[in-house]
Amino acid sequence: MNKLDPNVTRTDYSPIQWAGAACDALMAAYRPERLPPENRWHYHQGVFLYGMLQVWRQTGEEIYLTYPKEYVDRLIDEEGNFYFARDELDAIMPGLLLFTLDERYGEARYRIAADKLRQLFTTLNRTSEGGIWHKDKYPYQMWLDGLYMGGVFALKYAAQYGDDTLIDLTLHQEKLMRKYMKDERSGLLYHAWDEKRSFPWADPVTGCSPEFWSRSLGWYGMALADFLDLVPASHPGRAELEAALSSFVSAITRYQDRESGLWFQVVDKGQLPDNWLETSGTSLFVYTIAKAIKHGCAGREQLQSAWAGYEGLLSRLRFNDQGHVIIPDICIGTSAGDYANYVTRPVQDNDLHGVGAFILACTEMESLDRP
Repeated sequence: MNKLDPNVTRTDYSPIQWAGAACDALMAAYRPERLPPENRWHYHQGVFLYGMLQVWRQTGEEIYLTYPKEYVDRLIDEEGNFYFARDELDAIMPGLLLFTLDERYGEARYRIAADKLRQLFTTLNRTSEGGIWHKDKYPYQMWLDGLYMGGVFALKYAAQYGDDTLIDLTLHQEKLMRKYMKDERSGLLYHAWDEKRSFPWADPVTGCSPEFWSRSLGWYGMALADFLDLVPASHPGRAELEAALSSFVSAITRYQDRESGLWFQVVDKGQLPDNWLETSGTSLFVYTIAKAIKHGCAGREQLQSAWAGYEGLLSRLRFNDQGHVIIPDICIGTSAGDYANYVTRPVQDNDLHGVGAFILACTEMESLDRP
């Protein structure tokens, strides 16, 4: 592990060096099975460890491969048996680790586990138009988070194992979100949508939750960007996906805080005194914008926005007494709700949501030209 000197100008280190330092900070604090919530197949660990695998791909440092492998191997036995929630999209996300491990090591358990997660797409409950419920305890609801939690796995499974039915299924989920959750005035999407209008937060006319939450928007944008890595150029839905990503990036850059480079917890209400700048959503936006530029879905103005966001994140980092990086101002998990729900959520240093998001942002910024 390599520690960065906190006294050196932060931009003197490359994005991939910062990504490695963020990985190292959590590896120093936790054995793989102790990552919180410990001994669970969970998307918190999934996001962090998936980011770590991208650092391995760019650096070739084996620890960034073997640490995620140890997490998976502690939870999945040699026959491919493991405990996971059968009623939610979130449980699918850590499955992104399995594709690399199967490709690298070829142990049967990884494909068996991936097949089990793939089958959730046939059993999860759906809306009247085929939209997958985010969780059974949130009936008839689609959440922006779910597009990333299930969609990227579905398309990677299709690419690696040849199940092309998952492509149309995944693109249909995105279309439904744009149909019901996009606000045409701002270009942003609401966090959640309730087809039955039964939850307290649901608008009686639209069914949408009332606010634009940064991290949910970040999951959605990151999903769009990753989809373009995986949807074939010949697929009839690709052009629509490219247009959706371009529109989304244009929308979110309008709400970036110009002074800090970051985005607010509730994206469009930065003028309110109890709103605050949040790092995990910012990291996901930086990732999305960087990748949109590489896909030709964004231009020079957005390039400046990506670098401003990245450098804004660096300015917020701290170091602990052991010299490890601390990423602050990370909102812990939350359900959909009203404005007060979001701005009163606790924050936590080095929460896996934010560390994983920051690592992923850095891995994309590594190869992005400066404006």
